[in-house]
Amino acid sequence: MTITAPAVDPRVIALAHYASRAVLERTLAPHGVSFQQSVTLRLAALADGPVEPAHLVDGVTGALKVDEADVRGTIEELIALGLLAPEEPSRIRATDAGRELYARVSAATGPITARVYAGISEEDRAVTGRVLALITERADAELAALNK
Repeated sequence: MTITAPAVDPRVIALAHYASRAVLERTLAPHGVSFQQSVTLRLAALADGPVEPAHLVDGVTGALKVDEADVRGTIEELIALGLLAPEEPSRIRATDAGRELYARVSAATGPITARVYAGISEEDRAVTGRVLALITERADAELAALNK
């Protein structure tokens, strides 16, 4: 199968992002967890132990470019769902239920990801990764300048 590849531009990047996100959101829906909740839970579930709330806030705002207040609300939602729990003195940890949900969602998305990436060479993936990292870096710089 020959694919005529379009030049990388914002639309092509957005189409890939939203297609992938739609798959993840459909995988999350039966669990009653939103995309932003899953990103927040992932950070806590992969941490070596309890984390400062600021770590979660910084990680999610940096990744999703959302407001800090929204992320703090998401943390509270995850606590209410029993997926995160406060830890003294002022830390948060993923609960057993949170880690188990993260593992289930990861197990469900793993085969999908494998199918999506099947046949794409390591070289092509490496080039794409470098290009997207550079675009992200530059867009982050532009966003920072706009926020001044």
